[in-house]
Amino acid sequence: MAKDQSFDVVSQVDLQEVDNAVQQAVKELTQRYDLKDTGSTITLDKHAATITMSAPSDFVAKQVTDVLNTKLVRRDIDLKAIAWGKVEAASGGSVRVSGTIVNGIETELAKRINKEIRDEKFKCKVQIEGDKLRVFSSSRDVLQEVIAFLKAADYGIPIQFTNYR
Repeated sequence: MAKDQSFDVVSQVDLQEVDNAVQQAVKELTQRYDLKDTGSTITLDKHAATITMSAPSDFVAKQVTDVLNTKLVRRDIDLKAIAWGKVEAASGGSVRVSGTIVNGIETELAKRINKEIRDEKFKCKVQIEGDKLRVFSSSRDVLQEVIAFLKAADYGIPIQFTNYR
């Protein structure tokens, strides 16, 4: 009997890289002429995996978001990894936006991915293991086809393929 090959489908974000991007964005906020004295701030809570941005107006908040997104892209962080909330009114007429960093695949999304792989009739098995999926097959070619299929699909979060053996 042939030994099964496998790989994991995960969604992970390097929080250190996010922290570096936030620090670079904060530095740019203090140096850029149009944003220097606006009082805009960006903070990262590593334990809760949230980014909080405050700005004096909605327009400035969008500029600060653009600065942060630029820094994240330069550090190879997918922008889908941050789920931004709604713009909230804060004290003093300012606005606040919070974003959560997506780490792991939620159970509902994992079930949807599992169903889509089964619907494509690949000759493989899929197991949901916590916040990741493990795909098994006796053929590496089938695993390559599954990876290509998952790369082509858009699930709203960045997905990576690890533990390929």
